[in-house]
Amino acid sequence: MKVHPSPFAAAAPDEPPDTAQDTSWPGEARAAAGCAGLLLAACLGIDALDGGLETWGAALWPALAALLFVVLLPGRVSAAPGRLTVRGLWSRHTVRTDELVSVRWSNGVAQRLVLRDRHGARAELDPGVLVANPPLWHLLDTAARASLRAGTLLCGGTALDQLRRRIDRETAETVFRVSGL
Repeated sequence: MKVHPSPFAAAAPDEPPDTAQDTSWPGEARAAAGCAGLLLAACLGIDALDGGLETWGAALWPALAALLFVVLLPGRVSAAPGRLTVRGLWSRHTVRTDELVSVRWSNGVAQRLVLRDRHGARAELDPGVLVANPPLWHLLDTAARASLRAGTLLCGGTALDQLRRRIDRETAETVFRVSGL
């Protein structure tokens, strides 16, 4: 009997085969590094044209570029059945998606989806990551529906419905665009 790989097999070799990851993260990380590098080059270039690099500039400009990189670098999102993990530079937040108690939109400039499980764990992610990565969305949606059926998801049905409609709308628009309609 031949075993077919899971559609979620885009996982790293050390991860389970049913793990899904954000496929756009490497490009976004390169873009963050590129922006930081361009800022560093521009600052050093302006300093050089202005009469030479001072000691304070040699320390300040790389620090400013590093700060920009940290600000622009998105969290790396991965999911497996029953869990979702968001890894930043210095942090790792994992929630049990099959034991969610709340799903809500955060208030702020950037739209964020905030997930909390019954153990008190919390993770924030950009909903665009779920829109761009159907395997991640499928794992989250399946587990969130299990939380809803189990009665642990007390707050967040509306947020999930809004996200579900957004993903359905963008999927339909993509199908129409690809088919030429």
